[in-house]
Amino acid sequence: MLELSSRLTDTIAHAKRDLASFTDSKAAVPVISGGWSRKQVLGHLIDSASNNHQRFVRALLQDELHWPAYDQKGCVRVQRYQDASWTNMVELWTSFNLLLAHVLAHVPEPKRKTQCRIGDGPAMTLEELAEDYLRHMQHHLEQIRS
Repeated sequence: MLELSSRLTDTIAHAKRDLASFTDSKAAVPVISGGWSRKQVLGHLIDSASNNHQRFVRALLQDELHWPAYDQKGCVRVQRYQDASWTNMVELWTSFNLLLAHVLAHVPEPKRKTQCRIGDGPAMTLEELAEDYLRHMQHHLEQIRS
């Protein structure tokens, strides 16, 4: 998990520079099918960090994890990311993910295999969940960069 933590930290550093290049108004323009703006995609990534923080910590505290699914459209809508400050969102996303990298760097070896089930999805280990988190983040960061 130390290697995954390092990859996450590198992703954050590169993305923060890229994200800082967008103005608030440019971040508000729709960029993906369905009409989401960079602000909304980054808001979704903030939600993902928040959800995964709780998943990772609870998986470290329990023998196995059962966690509800995430209503991404509803959460992005009610939190009104479109109206939020881009600079504040970038700082929150960065800080939250640095915390996640710290947590992942200190996962004890036996806990890597803790079984996690999110919503109706298939069971996966904590390590697989963390890998999936990073893949998901990288996918959405590419949408923001486009």
